[in-house]
Amino acid sequence: MKRSEINDLIRSASACFSDHGWTLPPTPRWDVTDFGLGNHFRWGLVLVNLAEEEEYCEKLMYAKRGMTTPAHTHHKKKEDIICRWGELAIALFSRCPIEGQVDENAPAVKFGFCGQPREVSNGTRVVLHAGERVTLVPGVWHEFAPVSVECIIGEVSTANDDLNDNVFANPRIGRFSSIEEDEAPLARLVSD
Repeated sequence: MKRSEINDLIRSASACFSDHGWTLPPTPRWDVTDFGLGNHFRWGLVLVNLAEEEEYCEKLMYAKRGMTTPAHTHHKKKEDIICRWGELAIALFSRCPIEGQVDENAPAVKFGFCGQPREVSNGTRVVLHAGERVTLVPGVWHEFAPVSVECIIGEVSTANDDLNDNVFANPRIGRFSSIEEDEAPLARLVSD
């Protein structure tokens, strides 16, 4: 990604957070990624790490319509993904999805929806409205993208280990982007 693209996304996220009453910490821990795929308009996410403790973590995230967080799961992390503003579609899989295909013979996906147990067919897309959340345990594959023009997404989880605990369906994906320095950074990133 170009640093100018990262700076633009930080500006957009900051404006959206501010417009909808989300105040950031005095020194936000920014993370902006295209997942190493070179097209943040298609595969991208902006994150702010709010809490990074040994036992738990909290993130505030931002995406524009068209930006997808690709299918992944975690070895250890249990998480709630919360739609804080806008609408968010999250596709759920009980097995590693093959790009563009849904295994109709795969078992149903068990997850929590707003604190209640739920079960859906493999590959089902669940739309979250502001305030709604899903609870995902390790091994549940998920991919999400805004339905609305912009979306503010929350994550509350057990301890976060971005280097070792993210398993992506696409083996070409890298959690952190390489950066082309075409202008001065607006903010220091977690990966800097």
